[in-house]
Amino acid sequence: MPRQGPSMDASKKVDLKIIIIGALGVGKTSLLHQYVHKTFYEDYRTTLGASILTKVLAVDNTPLKLQIWDTGGQERFRSMVSTFYKGSDGCMLAFDVTDRESFEALDNWRDDFLEKVIPREQDFPMVVLGNKIDLCDRQVPKETASAWCKEKDIPYFEVSAKNNINVAEAFETLAKQALTTYKGIFESYLTDSIKLTPYDKPKKSCC
Repeated sequence: MPRQGPSMDASKKVDLKIIIIGALGVGKTSLLHQYVHKTFYEDYRTTLGASILTKVLAVDNTPLKLQIWDTGGQERFRSMVSTFYKGSDGCMLAFDVTDRESFEALDNWRDDFLEKVIPREQDFPMVVLGNKIDLCDRQVPKETASAWCKEKDIPYFEVSAKNNINVAEAFETLAKQALTTYKGIFESYLTDSIKLTPYDKPKKSCC
């Protein structure tokens, strides 16, 4: 049965690719395991390349399947990690609030991502996570991180993978952003495919 104009079937499951990037040791793997498995991942082996976990949820009554890519943060793997950016629907930038260098590296991670993702968009769905707020030796004030994100119009979340603080909220905010963008691209594509012509109302003639 033909669709009535460009719209998306809300009951159809949408697959979205989410990628987590950031410096080595900021807790990307722990954040992912806390969100997907509700467990704190204490195995500190470095992620080489990327590992993938999936999570099924509903956003705005639309069933989603998130394919979440956990990437390695080592500088020598940066070129390999950037090959995983293609096809991403959302990006999560992570840093460690007890490690100022990991925060200062956000600019490079963000720029590298926006340069390589297709299509390139400055308003690409993105959130920033300041992890390890459960620790005492904080080096990055909340105000500093919030100001950086506000300047770039990116939502900021203070999180703890260990204590499960704000982890789900951050992922679900990004999922909602990504779904909104996905729907916009989908409907724009349908409109272009149909090639709707403007409908001009007939001018009224005077008697």
